[in-house]
Amino acid sequence: MRVCAECGGELEAAYRFCPWCAAPQRRKLVEFFRAHPRDAGKALRVSRYLTEEPHVRFSVWSADGVAEAAVSLEEQEAERLAGFLAAPKTARPGAVERLLSLLPRSY
Repeated sequence: MRVCAECGGELEAAYRFCPWCAAPQRRKLVEFFRAHPRDAGKALRVSRYLTEEPHVRFSVWSADGVAEAAVSLEEQEAERLAGFLAAPKTARPGAVERLLSLLPRSY
């Protein structure tokens, strides 16, 4: 068993957060994302750093395990990116469309 550096509670090695105080147990969280088929042989690695200077880092990896490019975003830019990537909401009709919908239809 491991011990939480924040509260001293016991936790299993696989835990990312302490079940007693919720303190992060890793300095970063990492996820890999498969590329679109047209970019076969590549992957996107996204790391969220939980340090004193939090940021999110994106890196493009090739099939041979080499990072080809990387860029870090500050938390505010990462949140803006998340909003951009979220599924687009259905477009609301504009003022003209709303007015036209109120007019009687002639058939």
